[in-house]
Amino acid sequence: MDKMAIARRKCARGAVLTLLFGNPRAAVMQRTLEYALMQDDPQAANEIGSHIYYLADTGYVKCYLGDEVLSLVQDPPREALVRLTAKGIDLMEGTLDDEGVPCYEIKEGVAWDNIPFTDELKRLALSTRAVCFGSLAQRNDVSRATINRFLDTMPDIDGQLKIFDINLRQDFYSKEVLRESFRRCNVLKINDEELVTISRMFGYPGIDLQDKCWILLAKYNLKMLILTCGINGSYVFTPGVVSFQETPKVPVADTVGAGDSFTAAFCASILNGKPVPEAHKLAVEVSAYVCTQSGAMPELPQVLKDRLM
Repeated sequence: MDKMAIARRKCARGAVLTLLFGNPRAAVMQRTLEYALMQDDPQAANEIGSHIYYLADTGYVKCYLGDEVLSLVQDPPREALVRLTAKGIDLMEGTLDDEGVPCYEIKEGVAWDNIPFTDELKRLALSTRAVCFGSLAQRNDVSRATINRFLDTMPDIDGQLKIFDINLRQDFYSKEVLRESFRRCNVLKINDEELVTISRMFGYPGIDLQDKCWILLAKYNLKMLILTCGINGSYVFTPGVVSFQETPKVPVADTVGAGDSFTAAFCASILNGKPVPEAHKLAVEVSAYVCTQSGAMPELPQVLKDRLM
């Protein structure tokens, strides 16, 4: 099966779940789902039976009265996760909480919890102009110490970027780890939900999001602070100047990799001497393109590659 067919099938199954998710405690007739799908994808409507059987096999829906009536199960399987996306609901590993919000299971004691600082890493740090690190990788003392040594080993040169892309997951972060990361980075990337959490933790209540960003920018002497707000756009704060870009409306196939592609495109543009507004615009366009493709690392079109140079 080609990628287009796989993506179409995935979206159709997501659409079925979306319709059921909107009314999880009530049954829905198969013909109701079929009619709803017909509006956007007649082929998906014709294949409704196969989509229903797949979702039933994975434990997500229950079928009644000869498979003509369906509803979401009360306790979805742990192997699957319903993830809300711009196109509906996607399936991933994990589970749902009582309100239908996806919860990821992040396993402990894995390889990236024990990254040693080696001579090879030291040589790499000495020749590195830009590095991106997060909070989740610092939950273990070993990897946290390695990340900090790498940052401290990097030469202090003009144009150097140390990007702290916060990744708040479960309880795998602390105020002290975040504070040390703020001190070591010169570029902070954060989303609106994470900013609210950080503001409560560090005592910045009662002010709007932009004010919180200006406070963080000044307090930690940052070169830039990137704030992403989902469909509400994104901001790049620099001392005295702010850039804003709206989020493009695109047909979303997969949002995996969208945030990382934004960061990569922005940093590459800055390293190549582009001004912040231009780098910001290009980062948004690259991220939007990635959302239209399946997978975290799709091949970028040549026109975007050329603009990144």
